[in-house]
Amino acid sequence: MITGYYHEEEEFINIDFQETVFNKVEYEYCTFKNCNFNTVNLSAVSFLECEFLNCDFSNAILTNTQFNQVKFESCKLIGLQFDACNDFLLSFQFFQSTLDFSSFYKLKLKNTFFESCSLKEVDFSDSDFTASVFSNCDLQGAIFQNTVLQKCDFKSATNFNIHPTENQISKAIFASDNLNGLLQSFNIKIE
Repeated sequence: MITGYYHEEEEFINIDFQETVFNKVEYEYCTFKNCNFNTVNLSAVSFLECEFLNCDFSNAILTNTQFNQVKFESCKLIGLQFDACNDFLLSFQFFQSTLDFSSFYKLKLKNTFFESCSLKEVDFSDSDFTASVFSNCDLQGAIFQNTVLQKCDFKSATNFNIHPTENQISKAIFASDNLNGLLQSFNIKIE
């Protein structure tokens, strides 16, 4: 069990946080490796400039949770309601992580970086991801509705379906071989 309300520059390895109660705890510059947060209530917890490596956050409760300049690498983040987080200075980077069935509804997350992530069925509706990068990401079934995607990089993204007239895509970058994801809604056949 972790005691105290403030942790700075600490490393947490192989801890199952399903056994630990979080209560308004703040973690700053901490690293978490191989930790289990699956279904854990992280409400009102603050993670400032923390790094998570090979952690499982699936179905964790994120009500008013603060993530500021947080990096997730090789993590399971399935079914997370990021839209329930404290949106003040909310910022992430995701590498080789699975975020399937998660929601970023109505969030402003400009310059967010996703690399080699699974983003299947993720809800990006009414959000602002201006200048974000979706490098080698699988966006199968992801929902883009009234989403700001200006200057986003989709060059190596796959399986997306983005309706150009229902989203703001000005100056977004696409590869010529993945344009099908922009034209599906028009029922156009590309050969």
